[in-house]
Amino acid sequence: MTPKHLGQSTPLPASPEEAELDYVPNPRADQLYLVRFTSPEFTSLCPVTGQPDFAHLVIDYAPAATIVESKSLKLFLGAFRNHAAFHEDCTVGIGERLFREMQPRWLRIGGYWYPRGGIPIDVFWQSGAAPEGLWLPDQGVAPYRGRG
Repeated sequence: MTPKHLGQSTPLPASPEEAELDYVPNPRADQLYLVRFTSPEFTSLCPVTGQPDFAHLVIDYAPAATIVESKSLKLFLGAFRNHAAFHEDCTVGIGERLFREMQPRWLRIGGYWYPRGGIPIDVFWQSGAAPEGLWLPDQGVAPYRGRG
């Protein structure tokens, strides 16, 4: 499992479907622990108006045999910049793809979307119940009050 993107000049993929996620062996596969990725400036496009949508994503997972390589994750998330989809589709789709490909013990994603039409939409997905004994910190994103 040699990362394809790490240490390479890699252009942003044209779409999430074209993005290749890299996974590397988990150096602590015998341990139960949590990994958190935060993307506070995630963007995609409204599928109706084509206007940009913005979100603060928090991805938590308990690795099994592999971990996701962070540069490939950054490129994957960046590929949504020109992707037209509803908030629910983006958030759940990211979680499902990571879970399907990486096969962690557990994964959750919180999509804290900025208002569209005056209504903030927060979307949450998880692969199932968290493993017993896994420390689950709060995702740290306050309910919408200007997100400041």
